[in-house]
Amino acid sequence: MSLSRKRRKELIRLRKSADELWSQQAEVLERANAVAREAGHQAGVLTREEVVPRVREGYDHYVRPRVDATQQLAGDVRRTVVNDFLPGIGNAIGTVMSVGDVARDARVRAALSRIHLQKPVVVQKKTTGAATYVAVGLAIAAAVGVAYAVWQTFRADDELWVSEDENESSTSQED
Repeated sequence: MSLSRKRRKELIRLRKSADELWSQQAEVLERANAVAREAGHQAGVLTREEVVPRVREGYDHYVRPRVDATQQLAGDVRRTVVNDFLPGIGNAIGTVMSVGDVARDARVRAALSRIHLQKPVVVQKKTTGAATYVAVGLAIAAAVGVAYAVWQTFRADDELWVSEDENESSTSQED
């Protein structure tokens, strides 16, 4: 392939332009890498100086007290279970087992067989008298009186409450 002199010169100039562009792009990439490294360094410094202390302070202020309270509550529950609940269960199981042992004893069975059970005596209930109705009526009246007193105490009565702001604004408007 034979090229004219003019075309060769154009190609050589084009190659030089491409080489210059390539070197300029390499310089730009080097600068961009340097800026990125410096930005990473600054981000690390900012994190150590600003973010870490704030996170630590937030943890100490919000999380740690709740963790400590939870640990204390868990310790209290453990102590209650170990000191109160388990001994009570142990006592109950021991009592049930001792009752079972006593029930199996031949002497106890012999003593129970000697006992003759009597028929239960049925007691007739008395009818309600006038005093019962009077007492129920008085109890209802007392409950109604207490409910009325509570209602009177807690009802919203706007005329009874006058705020200080209203007194000041009404006196300043009258002047």
